[in-house]
Amino acid sequence: MKRRSPVFLARRGYRLRRIRDAARLLPVAGGFLFLLPILWGPSGNERRVTASDGIYIFIVWLGLIVAAALLSRPLREETDTAPAGGDGR
Repeated sequence: MKRRSPVFLARRGYRLRRIRDAARLLPVAGGFLFLLPILWGPSGNERRVTASDGIYIFIVWLGLIVAAALLSRPLREETDTAPAGGDGR
C-alpha cells in the first residue's frame, strides 16, 4: 500500500505563509485606514475640525510602523535560516 503524505502543512511553514500574507495586506489596510477620515466628514457646509484627523493619521502611521516591525521579525529569521543557493522560495 502506498504511503500518503500528510494533508496538513507543517506548523512553522503555515505560520510563515500567513505572516507573509499579513505583510502583503498591510499596505492595503493602511491605505484604507488613511482614507477613513474622509468618510467622517460632515454633510453640508459645516466646518470640519482637522486636528482630530491629524492625530488619527499619526496614530495609524505609528501603528503601521509597529505592525511592520512585528511582522518583519519572523520573516527576517526565515531568510537568515534559508539555505544558500536555493531558488528563493
